[in-house]
Amino acid sequence: MAKGLFKSGMIVSAMTMLSRILGLVRDAVVANLLGAGLAADVFLFANRIPNFFRRLFAEGAFAQAFVPVLSEIKEKHGDDEVRVFVAQAAGTLGTILLCVTLLGVIGSPVVAALFGATWFLDWWQGGESAEKFVLASALLKFTIPYLFFVSLVALCGAVMNVYNRFSVAAFTPVLLNVSLISCAILLHDSFEQGAYALAIGVFIGGAAQLAFQIPFLGKLGMLSKPTFAWRAPHVTKVRKLMLPAIFGVSVSQINLLLDTIIAAALMTGSIAWLYYSDRLIEFPLGLFGIAIATVILPTLSKLHANEQAGNFQHTMDWGVRFVLLLGIPAMGGLMVISPLIISVLFGHGEFANSDVDNIAAVSAGVMAYSVGLVSFMLIKVLAPGFYARQDTKTPVKIGIIALVLNMVFNLALAPFIGYLGLALATSLSATCNAFLLYRALNKEQVYSLSRFTLWFAAKALVATLIMVTGVHLLSEYLVWQGESIATQLWVLGCLLTSAIVFYFFVLFILGVRVSTIKEIKTIEE
Repeated sequence: MAKGLFKSGMIVSAMTMLSRILGLVRDAVVANLLGAGLAADVFLFANRIPNFFRRLFAEGAFAQAFVPVLSEIKEKHGDDEVRVFVAQAAGTLGTILLCVTLLGVIGSPVVAALFGATWFLDWWQGGESAEKFVLASALLKFTIPYLFFVSLVALCGAVMNVYNRFSVAAFTPVLLNVSLISCAILLHDSFEQGAYALAIGVFIGGAAQLAFQIPFLGKLGMLSKPTFAWRAPHVTKVRKLMLPAIFGVSVSQINLLLDTIIAAALMTGSIAWLYYSDRLIEFPLGLFGIAIATVILPTLSKLHANEQAGNFQHTMDWGVRFVLLLGIPAMGGLMVISPLIISVLFGHGEFANSDVDNIAAVSAGVMAYSVGLVSFMLIKVLAPGFYARQDTKTPVKIGIIALVLNMVFNLALAPFIGYLGLALATSLSATCNAFLLYRALNKEQVYSLSRFTLWFAAKALVATLIMVTGVHLLSEYLVWQGESIATQLWVLGCLLTSAIVFYFFVLFILGVRVSTIKEIKTIEE
């Protein structure tokens, strides 16, 4: 079983890396074609709305409710009953989504007005942002159908995962990035406004993802005629399970959406700057977060079931050390090297030709998000400490507190430092979230930081400070501003290599060995 989990984790991590790399390529193409002005703001706004509902329903509440029911049916009733249930779920979900999609496409101006109220008011009064509202209303007609496609993709992917076909579901997101990149390059000149090419890419990407998975579903023998079955027992069970799941999943998504709404009221470019900043933070967070979640949650669940509280504590402590090992230097490295990374990825075309220094603006956003990078990662380790013990209420309660704090920080900071206030608010609320999760675990005597891990954190911090100083001094001698992309890549490679050497060399001098990271202390109970 351990080998199977490790293999599945490696597959998901490899596919995630491929998707993240293509995502950065996609963002580079978007930055090159649209820059960080009006068109970029509006496209990212129109794209975020269906993605909000995708994460809330398709990959969030629906997946959390659908997978346990599907697994239970498979184990107790066999494949024939699974086939009936999949048809009922697909028919019911598909019908509802089709109605929602049609209403959204027809009423796209209403959707744009709800989520971009300041743009709508400007359009109503003939203000400066009137063009944004008109463009957003048009782009939403292409991006809203993505919710229909991707929700059914989530259903197909859940079936695949239950039958251990992890590679199919893990690879599928790559198709969206390929579609966006292709449409941006091939269709950009076909429209007066290049944002239309990207919106079409979202539509095609959603359809391609669903078309890719259907043959694999048929190969499993799970492809049958969808039927609407709202009151079917298993469908009813999924509906009931979704209600608390929606409540829990919605916290982080509401945070993101509120940030977008507030950013829409700030100066042009704010949404784009936040988006590009967030994308750089998501790269290390996605890779390390998925790896930790994949490895630690099943292990903790098993330890809890076997009532091995001591080993539960040691496993969580190992997870925290792993996060600190990667998170602290990633935070410091992004703060120092982010301008060069941004220049390599985005500093071309419209992004570079703008009157605004977009590289400096995005770099400042990265620094604000980096403040919370370790906290973002710690949440990935601490939250499974509750889920493994079948406690889903406590993380939701803490998440609600974090949501309220995020809004307080937004209102306190955004009026003074604009979009940077939104990024910093997200980091501060994540730090509060991580602290409250830890305090709850400690209060319940489930997990407390060991003295060994505290010393390790101190060593990692010292190594990071020395690394940051060394890389900063080295960057003073390596000129990259205004140089060719090849030169910038060479300088970036030198700085990244130096950062890795500095960091791990200092850790070695401080007594950190490979066994410190790899081994989990265990005890017999």
